[in-house]
Amino acid sequence: VECDYRTLCNCLPLNKVTHLRHTYRHTHTHTHTHTHTHTCSMHMLLSCRHVLYQEYRDTSKQQEIEQRRQRDGLPATGSGVTAAPALQLQLRNSMHSLSLWQNLEAVKDSGLLKTLETKEIILQEAMFELVTSEASYYKSLELLETHFLRNPLLVNTLSQSDMHFLFSNIEDIMKASERFLMDLEHRIEESILMSDVCDIVHIHAVNHFQVFISYVINQAYQEKNYRRILQENALFRENIAILENQPKVKGLSFTSFLILPFQRITRLKLLVQNILKKVEENSESEKTAILAHQELERIVKECNEGVRKMSRTEELISIEKTLEFKSKSVPVISHSRWLLKKGEVQQMSGPKSTRTMRSRKLYHPIYLFLFNNLLLITKRSSSGEKYQVLDSCSRSMLRTEDLEDQGQMLACAFVLKLLENQEDREVSYMLKSESISDKLRWIYALTPNRRTRFLSTSTHQPDSAQVQCIQSYSSQEPDELSVEMADVLHILECTDDGWMLGERLHDGERGWFPIRVVERIMSAEVRAQNLKECQRIQQAQEGAQGARAASRGRRPAKSPQYTPTWTDL
Repeated sequence: VECDYRTLCNCLPLNKVTHLRHTYRHTHTHTHTHTHTHTCSMHMLLSCRHVLYQEYRDTSKQQEIEQRRQRDGLPATGSGVTAAPALQLQLRNSMHSLSLWQNLEAVKDSGLLKTLETKEIILQEAMFELVTSEASYYKSLELLETHFLRNPLLVNTLSQSDMHFLFSNIEDIMKASERFLMDLEHRIEESILMSDVCDIVHIHAVNHFQVFISYVINQAYQEKNYRRILQENALFRENIAILENQPKVKGLSFTSFLILPFQRITRLKLLVQNILKKVEENSESEKTAILAHQELERIVKECNEGVRKMSRTEELISIEKTLEFKSKSVPVISHSRWLLKKGEVQQMSGPKSTRTMRSRKLYHPIYLFLFNNLLLITKRSSSGEKYQVLDSCSRSMLRTEDLEDQGQMLACAFVLKLLENQEDREVSYMLKSESISDKLRWIYALTPNRRTRFLSTSTHQPDSAQVQCIQSYSSQEPDELSVEMADVLHILECTDDGWMLGERLHDGERGWFPIRVVERIMSAEVRAQNLKECQRIQQAQEGAQGARAASRGRRPAKSPQYTPTWTDL
């Protein structure tokens, strides 16, 4: 143990060794078997620390896609051959594959692989991935600290306020991650057959992960100030380019390190969700997984809401400055209001004959601002900087009618009816969009309760269409959905010109995205399993919430007992 302890200390920065020594003071008495297990598991985790989290995360998601493709009977990416479906984790022999629990020497020597059922091995792999990915994540955080945060090339070119704008409370994030990783590693030291990891996740999420919320909410300022500093500070611009080109960062950008905390907390929720899908129902492990998942979901939700609140308020202020009201002024800025969609459409007026439809005089450009509870119909000024408000209506008083079945000329047209406009009258507008997908996006945004071509996941149809994201996409418009590699989505609408409206299974978020970034899931078995797992998580969450509601007024039950291996020094 002493030999491995010294090796581990040499691999870690000095400020981490104190915590490590403290851990070992409490775990120094081991049997010979424990020592062997500890040696193998620590070497495996240390090897994970040589892989930056950005690489680990991409590889992990790519493997999820490849596993699904194999079950679909499709060729593996770039292989040109079809791989046979398998129940266990695939790609274990790939040079790009991640470390597996079943490949640990201690696991092989223990004989566990001969006695455990396949589902138990898969559960161990799910827990082990959480641990090894945390080790990789911490490695990337260390590089952010040593290569960027503490580097004189950056420190000497930035003011104290700019340093705070860029790095925020990243040191608090590192402390939280250090504690978390050490407790996860200690769990593997206790037994190579892990009993649970979600109990550790839950304790840390409750007591230490609040720092993620502050960091993520600051990201809007972080991005804005990073762009400003790049423009204004030539020396910083030169030095950041030098640091990004050094081999240790493996071609990754500075910003890819700055966004790590939000990527990690969202991924951690999915990893716990993956464990929850695999644990035995009504077991103690299911209880801890539910608790951990709920706490992480709360944190992710607060992160998202904090970011949205800041950006939405700024957007409302910006929009209000551009509006000019002809008569009745409508207050735009409100805590309960946000922009859903904006853009130009053509208003069609005059007699609706084939001849006049070909005339440009028939079309007049208007600009729509659609909020969650209000529609403003405006006309852009000649300068293009101001918008004159022509009409307004509560969103709940809007109705739409698609005109696609009335001929090719009206394929991109739809009728927008205001049941009660700003003058308390019912009025109709015949509008034309640039494309069919743009028309459908407007119709869905204006009247969200309108039935889509496909049913929602709430209908629980086993054979409903699903897709998996094979390429990340960042939303460009308010009605679009940012998707990550390996996300599974339920299809709600699909256009002929390359867009889909989808609902992500793991969080129910909806939005539009390009068809080119997803791949249809062909296997009915895979689709049914995805839906079943989604339903199980929902039912488990609802059951836990119901139990909590029933126990209100009584002394709350203690969470599963677990003692951290570290203390604050």
